[in-house]
Amino acid sequence: MYTAFITAMIGPPEIIIIAIIVLLLFGGRKIPELMRGLGKGMREFKDAQKDDDKKTAAENKEEE
Repeated sequence: MYTAFITAMIGPPEIIIIAIIVLLLFGGRKIPELMRGLGKGMREFKDAQKDDDKKTAAENKEEE
C-alpha cells in the first residue's frame, strides 16, 4: 500500500527534475554509455533466463 502511495505521487514534474539531476551528475556524453550498458545487462539476463528455461524443460522431458 505504501509503495502504491509513493508511485502515485511521482508525476511528470518529478520525473523531469530527476532527469535533470542525472544529466548534471553524469553529463550528456556519459548517459548513452550508461543506457547501452543497462541494455546489454538486461539482454544478458533475458538470455540467461531463456537458457535456464530450456535446460529445465530438457531435464523435465528426460525425467518422463
